[in-house]
Amino acid sequence: MQAETAYQEQELLFREKKKQLTKKKLDYLLLLLPTLGIFIFFFLLPLFFLFITSFKTFDAASGIGNDWTLQNYIKFITDKFYLGVVWRTVKIALITTLAAIVISFPVAYQITKAKGRIKNYLTLLVLSPLLISMVIRCYGWVILLSNNGVVNHTLMNFGLIDKPLTLLYTEFSVVIGMVHVLFPYMVLSIMGSLERIDPSVIRASQNLGASSIRTFFSVILPLTLPGIFAGSVMVFSLGVSSFVTPAILGGPQVKVMSFLTYEQVGIMLNWPYGSAIGFLLIFIATITIIVYSKLLTSSKKGVAIQ
Repeated sequence: MQAETAYQEQELLFREKKKQLTKKKLDYLLLLLPTLGIFIFFFLLPLFFLFITSFKTFDAASGIGNDWTLQNYIKFITDKFYLGVVWRTVKIALITTLAAIVISFPVAYQITKAKGRIKNYLTLLVLSPLLISMVIRCYGWVILLSNNGVVNHTLMNFGLIDKPLTLLYTEFSVVIGMVHVLFPYMVLSIMGSLERIDPSVIRASQNLGASSIRTFFSVILPLTLPGIFAGSVMVFSLGVSSFVTPAILGGPQVKVMSFLTYEQVGIMLNWPYGSAIGFLLIFIATITIIVYSKLLTSSKKGVAIQ
């Protein structure tokens, strides 16, 4: 009898805990509903309509025809010009990502080592470009890199060049502008990993006779790989889909996929073809990030990680 009573009490207790867990799950779901609604309405639904439109034919009157076709995708992947634009887009995004890593790591390291107000001031200095419009920042580079700009004017005054260098409306100018725009994101991401490193791990490496360079490559760099990866994904994703910076600093001479999408939708009014280019851009960015993730994961094997 006592055993049966104890069993019933345990069963009641189990049911009560189950009810509490169910209530917590419902509470969490209610808290997530606004975010899920925004995500579905402003991201998934437009993406779905983009995908559907990409299989439609072009109609000169309305922009979108009623018939279904694969011609939009076939036209893109069989045209050397468009394939060249794909390669240029990915190449610029990759170079921007690598440049951002190289520039951001020492900056993030010095900010992490700083103390008190100096650290706050340095962090504010890094974040300050985000307070300025991207368009204004890009036009600032136009002033610097144009034929009559500050850079060419200075080089000619010092006698280093006889005629202005073509710096503006090149891949070089686009990369510079994108690094400037995306640099703060990489710094913040790397700072997050650096601040989580236990100082005793670095001291242990030094006490065991490792030089500063070996400590960096054997301890610090492997432990910051998660931050580098997170920053790289963010910078590459924003870089491969960037429109404003390539449009201002690259112009028609440096066409990227986002600019092609704008041309087809905004100028040619060919919504189906523009949708196909936009969806291919999303697909290429996703595949590149997955491959990069796999490469980074395999590179961690046999290396000290957090």
